[in-house]
Amino acid sequence: MHGKKMGFATRAIHDGQEPDELTGAVNVPIYLTSTYQQEAIGKNKGHEYARLTNPTRDALEESLCSLEDGTSAHVFGSGMAAITAMCTMMKSGDHVVCSDNVYGGTQRVFDQVLANYGLTFTYVDSSAAENVAAAITPATKLVHIETPTNPMMAITDIRAVADICHARGIELSVDNTFLSPYLQQPIALGADIVMHSTTKFLNGHSDGLGGVLVCTKPEQAERFRFVQKCTGGILSPFESYLLLRGVKTLAVRMKQHDANGRVVADFLKQHPAVKKVFYPGLKEHPQHELAKRQQRGFGSMISIELGSLENANRFAQRLKLGFLAESLGGVETLICHPATMTHAAVGAEGRARLGITDGLMRISVGIEDAEDIIADLKQALEG
Repeated sequence: MHGKKMGFATRAIHDGQEPDELTGAVNVPIYLTSTYQQEAIGKNKGHEYARLTNPTRDALEESLCSLEDGTSAHVFGSGMAAITAMCTMMKSGDHVVCSDNVYGGTQRVFDQVLANYGLTFTYVDSSAAENVAAAITPATKLVHIETPTNPMMAITDIRAVADICHARGIELSVDNTFLSPYLQQPIALGADIVMHSTTKFLNGHSDGLGGVLVCTKPEQAERFRFVQKCTGGILSPFESYLLLRGVKTLAVRMKQHDANGRVVADFLKQHPAVKKVFYPGLKEHPQHELAKRQQRGFGSMISIELGSLENANRFAQRLKLGFLAESLGGVETLICHPATMTHAAVGAEGRARLGITDGLMRISVGIEDAEDIIADLKQALEG
């Protein structure tokens, strides 16, 4: 937009979102069209068919590319659609190394869908970079990490894993959903691809699904544009508009999410009904110092151990302000039970290996007044 690179909040509001040339409207119009009039055979105004391009979606992709400091961005109908599109870079026989504590849906699509097409997957505790190095084989084409992990909040050293990957000619993708580009910049730390479920903090209002891949190389951009064209799993113009609207307030929302997350974690750490708190902002967290180095803040994702399914269910039923619900990253406080929600597909044995107990609850701290969030958690814990 400008010759000099502006600050994050400024770019979130302006990059890709110039006033409409026709009317001067300061918001990008929602172009609800499936096709475009062509001036002559072989001559158009840059758009042919909405599966290929849409001006609202184009604006969104420019905005997200700017925020992650990539070279291109490609939006899809959901976070899972984005991850699936990313794996189209590979072919039968290729191997992927993945963080073992990723979102359950990621492991499900890898093991129950993509494995049927000849891809193989190895899951490791990527919080120790040497585990990633040990899992790499001659067939490895991609390392995919999630940091912090869902729901155990383990941190992976992005720079260390990127160095391991690049020394072996392997690409690194980072799921940045939990922190958003405001709190973490994986490309600056060496990542080749950044993905998000845009449903979460980027949207911020729990009213639209989406996913994005942010690239660093021309061949990636060419591949993902081709996948958008061929498979059609693109984001609709209306949901692109919702996401553009959400991104404009990303900086201020994330500041409040982060501030609330810190005080709520401190409260939970001291409450006798909470057996353990998983939050990188606490000094007791094993990767607290790493989180301080590679993140701009600690965010608002917290997991707590309540000791049993009975305790977890009692807590969930007593919530009044916070909502027991799937998803995260909305302005409202959302609380989920990973064992029966996000990680049900992993199975009991897999959950036990990862430390996901029946008493574990994951909290996405919203931007309500912190004292109200704490009061609600307190009464729910003590009921």
